[in-house]
Amino acid sequence: MSDEQPVFSIEKIYVKDLSIEVPNAPQIFLERETPGIEVQIQSAAQAVGEGLFEVALTITVNAKEGEKAFFLVEVVKAGIFQIRNVPESDMAPILAVACPNILFPYARETISDAVNRAGFPPVILAPVNFESLYQQRLMEQQQSESRIQLQ
Repeated sequence: MSDEQPVFSIEKIYVKDLSIEVPNAPQIFLERETPGIEVQIQSAAQAVGEGLFEVALTITVNAKEGEKAFFLVEVVKAGIFQIRNVPESDMAPILAVACPNILFPYARETISDAVNRAGFPPVILAPVNFESLYQQRLMEQQQSESRIQLQ
């Protein structure tokens, strides 16, 4: 039995991808309407070495009024995390909840800054409950697995 202490540390946080589009400039800056904001969030994790994992948080923000696009910004904020001596059963929640929770404020700042630099008021994203997203995904997986077994 190993009595080594669990290790969790942030090795690096970085922007893996960043894109912003303002397809209807300059006319869009003459508009008086306030666009609707649509936000999509995804996370993915992969092992990159012994005890090292990359977690990537992808956030896409689409601002449009009807069919008229104001801007589209997408950021993939990633981190390399050292995770050792943790039970296998705890790995999924760490990679799907704890790591995205750490990355989210950095991604939110990157999006706000990119939107502002594109000439629009900054978009400040509301906090995200990654634990409830994780639980929701688990329930969806269990439901689809039980559907497969019933067929």
